[in-house]
Amino acid sequence: MHSGIASLSEATQSGTLRQNPGTSATVAWLPLPFHNDSGIAGAATGLGIVQAGTTAVTTAGSSTLSEQPPEMIATTWEDLLPLIFKGLIMGTIIVAAVLGNALVIISVVRHRKLRIITNYYVVSLAMADLLVALCAMSFNASVELTGGKWLFGYFMCDVYNSLDVYFSTASILHLCCISVDRYYAIVRPLEYPITMTHNTVSFMLANVWVLPALISFTPIFLGWYTTPEHKVFRLTNPDLCIFVVNKYYAIISSCVSFWIPGIVMVTMYCRIYKEAVRQRKALSRTSSNILLNSIHQHRTSQHNRHSHHYLHPSDGELQLPSRMSGISTTSRQSSSESYPRIKATELNANGELTEYYLA
Repeated sequence: MHSGIASLSEATQSGTLRQNPGTSATVAWLPLPFHNDSGIAGAATGLGIVQAGTTAVTTAGSSTLSEQPPEMIATTWEDLLPLIFKGLIMGTIIVAAVLGNALVIISVVRHRKLRIITNYYVVSLAMADLLVALCAMSFNASVELTGGKWLFGYFMCDVYNSLDVYFSTASILHLCCISVDRYYAIVRPLEYPITMTHNTVSFMLANVWVLPALISFTPIFLGWYTTPEHKVFRLTNPDLCIFVVNKYYAIISSCVSFWIPGIVMVTMYCRIYKEAVRQRKALSRTSSNILLNSIHQHRTSQHNRHSHHYLHPSDGELQLPSRMSGISTTSRQSSSESYPRIKATELNANGELTEYYLA
């Protein structure tokens, strides 16, 4: 090598070399991930700066280009394994979110019995969660795997932040609408068919999809969400996508996205819980009354069965129902000569036995 320019064979082995003007260091496009003395990896961009005196790339006046030592390669693989493991986990989560929500949507669309008002909210929520996985989680995974570097430019950073806020807020508002729907279905079941009509559901879902845009795309693209210092920082650091908000945007967005829906959901589910407890107690009392009535009837029937006195045939006495006790005495006396007299007993309401004769 002469004047910092490597030969063709050496450039083929180690990558493209360039001499950094004004310094004794050489800039190399390394084929393997590289770490400099400050610990910053060059694997994301493929560009590494090697200072003079290192053994990876030779400086001016050197005649040979030595190979990377084995310990550097071992350190590189140790750094890559956590990234590979993290990428597999995040990829699995994204794929599971997409497939799971897609199955929910397909199930409701294909089966008519599932096309009820409540499932309209479920399908809309599944669509919002599916878009969160595709539009927000995918960008977040790229940032995590590149060590915090943003690779998509200034404009796409605003798009990513807007989509993240938009779909996250839409998902929370869907949960709020589902809680209101369940409240009317359980606490006010007679009002549910009148209140939760198709027009009402359409109006609620339209607000769920429109309202998040007022706190995501509009303030983010107009620059209302952040501080003047962060605007300057973004212009000087285009490879970083950091979402820094000012005080007013933080208060408004948190109220719309978390506090107001959270209060509504807690209120609705508390009333649903109270109604469930009340219905459980009422059902328990009803079951107890039914059981006590059946026991009382069983005991009464057994007592009446053992209280009746049945006469032996030798005595010529038979027990007959009480409705036959109205037969006149004259007919009983006239028939007594031809037929044996029949004696009947009956247990009255006071528990006393009443005897009478039948002809």
